[in-house]
Amino acid sequence: MTHVWDTCPTCKVQHAFPQELQATAKLRRGSNGVKIYCPNGHAWHYVEGETEEQKLRRELNNQRQQNARLEDEAREARAAAEKAERAAKRLKKRAAAGSCPCCKRSFSNMAEHMKHQHPDWVKEQRTAKVVPIRVA
Repeated sequence: MTHVWDTCPTCKVQHAFPQELQATAKLRRGSNGVKIYCPNGHAWHYVEGETEEQKLRRELNNQRQQNARLEDEAREARAAAEKAERAAKRLKKRAAAGSCPCCKRSFSNMAEHMKHQHPDWVKEQRTAKVVPIRVA
């Protein structure tokens, strides 16, 4: 007769019992099935599906994965916002120095050049709505 070791869920004492008893208890799971008694007298049985502890661990792992995914998305959004801000600053500096954002040429009177050479771009910039990006 071979024995198997298991732990009492109540008192956490490890004890051995016949392998046949374990096989029968696992076949007839649930509170109406075969009960196993630990040396301290606690009755216990194998349960169907996951235990409450397994369920909570699974939920905790899922929550950790979701938190990591959200942190990654926030990090990517911050990087994209910083990149857009750098591009806007660069464009503003170039325009202030007299460099056209469309054709990359320099002009002493930038406003006149933009009005006459790139009227669609000027109109588009006036009607564009600026939506600030807020990243937590």
